[in-house]
Amino acid sequence: MNKPTRSIEWTVWGGLAVVVVVIFSAFLVSKSGRNRPPLLIYGTVPDFALTNQSGRVVALSDLRGKVWVADIIFTRCPGLCAKMTGQMSQIQAGLPADLPVKLISLTADPDFDTQEVLKRYGERFGATAGRWHFLTGKKIDLYRLATKGLLLVLEEVKPEQRQSENDLFVHSTLFVVVDKQGRIRASFEGLEPSSRQKILQAIEDLLKEKQP
Repeated sequence: MNKPTRSIEWTVWGGLAVVVVVIFSAFLVSKSGRNRPPLLIYGTVPDFALTNQSGRVVALSDLRGKVWVADIIFTRCPGLCAKMTGQMSQIQAGLPADLPVKLISLTADPDFDTQEVLKRYGERFGATAGRWHFLTGKKIDLYRLATKGLLLVLEEVKPEQRQSENDLFVHSTLFVVVDKQGRIRASFEGLEPSSRQKILQAIEDLLKEKQP
């Protein structure tokens, strides 16, 4: 009766040893970063010039040499935009103050979302001046940047198709990560809590990249 028991014990201990080796190996690979392939390039953001919540013009040239994360919101949005902005606020909290990283939130509703409205909205979510820009401007410029530049969906709902007074726009809930050269390198679902760490990791990887 001892032989089968010992055989089982050896099997159990052998299995545990394999698990320990796998976990340790995964830890080492994770620490080295070799398990993360370079982020792909999906496109290049065209030049733009829009106005932030402080009345300052923010252009693509201001973001050169910096990694940035962008999304689309509007302050009259009944629920989803607040969740996305809360997620962006958590990303801001996870960034050391000295990192060359910017956060960009485009409004889909420039007729309502003036500089003053966006300033109050940003303050509600603890936006740090100079790091997190809420951008407004001409609708054509905002929509061109969102759709042609950041490859996001943004469309105004026709009045006859609206289901409520706040059902004004259809827009992506993605967060787009842009590198120091203005190239789109990743996008993540803004409503998914697990995206926060993935975005911070993508930012870290892009900050380490050497520019050609």
